[in-house]
Amino acid sequence: MLWCSAPVEAAELPATPKRDGVKPRNVVFILTDDHRYDAMGFMGHPFLETPHLDSLASSGVHLKNAFVTTSLCSPSRASILTGLYTHKHRVIDNNRLVPDGTLFFPQYLQRAGYDTAFIGKWHMGGAHDDPRPGFDHWISFRGQGNYLPPGPKYTLNVNGKRVKQKGYITDELTDYAIDWLGQRSDDKPFFLYLSHKAVHANFTPAERHQGRYADADLSFLPRGKEIKAENDAPRWVRDQRNSWHGIDFSYHSDKGLDYLYRRYCESVLAVDDSVGRVVDQLKKMGIHDETLIVYMGDNGFMWGEHGLIDKRVSYEESIRVPMMMQCPELYEGGKVVEQVIGNIDIGPTILHAAGLQTPSYMDGESFLELPNHPEMNWRDYFLYVYYWEKNFPQSPTQFALRGDRFKYITYYGLWDVDELYDLTTDPGETKNLINDPDYVSVAKEMEDKLYAMLGEAGGMDIPMNQPSGRSQNKRWDDRGGNDAADFPKSIVVDEPLNREAK
Repeated sequence: MLWCSAPVEAAELPATPKRDGVKPRNVVFILTDDHRYDAMGFMGHPFLETPHLDSLASSGVHLKNAFVTTSLCSPSRASILTGLYTHKHRVIDNNRLVPDGTLFFPQYLQRAGYDTAFIGKWHMGGAHDDPRPGFDHWISFRGQGNYLPPGPKYTLNVNGKRVKQKGYITDELTDYAIDWLGQRSDDKPFFLYLSHKAVHANFTPAERHQGRYADADLSFLPRGKEIKAENDAPRWVRDQRNSWHGIDFSYHSDKGLDYLYRRYCESVLAVDDSVGRVVDQLKKMGIHDETLIVYMGDNGFMWGEHGLIDKRVSYEESIRVPMMMQCPELYEGGKVVEQVIGNIDIGPTILHAAGLQTPSYMDGESFLELPNHPEMNWRDYFLYVYYWEKNFPQSPTQFALRGDRFKYITYYGLWDVDELYDLTTDPGETKNLINDPDYVSVAKEMEDKLYAMLGEAGGMDIPMNQPSGRSQNKRWDDRGGNDAADFPKSIVVDEPLNREAK
């Protein structure tokens, strides 16, 4: 059972047998919003300073190929909590509430004797911020929340009570997390889920970080100039340059890419501070070495690639996320995992750390032992889906299959070209091979595999919602808003193809 019409009692949870020889560990899971996979110092960023995130990698494990099933806040968070692909948990956009009775992996931890806490952004439906199943301690807010309190009466939900937000939300959520950890006095294992609003737009740095990168050289940012019809780049991508999610009309503003990127990077700094404070607290408690810390972003982010900003699309910068984990008792520092990890694997991995088997219905797998056993069997392909939203009509429904070398992307209900990229020779995904005769068999094999994976448990039936909210469907006349992009080269022919029409 994946969901039902009524809340699920612990006794009704599917069985999760214990794993032999696994000591239940404390786990801290830190999730950020829109944190791009390479927006960290150790990833070679030209100026961004993230010493505490860098330390997680140098002292622990960097899972360098981590991806999400849908690059959008609510669907990704639902996949994290359920271990399911998007078409199974049915949370396909940011407006849909989680279906009643949906099973979250912290419920299994509770049954196993864990204390569980959720602190931060929930964002699966914004109608309320009431405590959700699986958590003994609850601090959250409606929808996106606010970096700074919008008014003197604005409140958070603290264990069912309205409590005023006092200041900058990244710091305040960290305060709550430190307080909860510091008040622990028993020997029960715990699970802390610290879910930051940062670094989501509107990008708002902490006061101490404002202007840090005002003079930073941003010439390294791409501008999508190589995305052309001649290279069989989809028409919808080139049209999207002049849109809410394009670099010519970003968020329907004239601020421009550079301004937004500087604010974004400055907003990351408080997240790095937060990680450092949590690690210091675990050290003060004397439990740092035995505690598993997992850091992850809920989706990636485009900063000029393909002429786009934001997420949703199937390109690497959109679907790839930062992921590190640390536990000195388990891992030597500096390990790197090459295999493709998914957000659906978080629940199984944390259950493994608690000494529990993965429920059979989950799509994800535990990667807890992968750093120490890189030879173990692992997935060959990862499935990506995104379902069209009327709120943001510029991005179509799309399905992608991501392997170690190739990525195949197809679209639903769109007169355009599909895509195939060789990620080893073309990591920027600028040369579409879908119509290259040398790759016809590769494209067909990946198409077949994609639809086979989608066909499992209802993936061929596209979930739909009644649209909610305004549609950000405008274009800027000053940037060619009345002009559509050319069709991809492979679609345009020089002469008629049908000589037998009568």
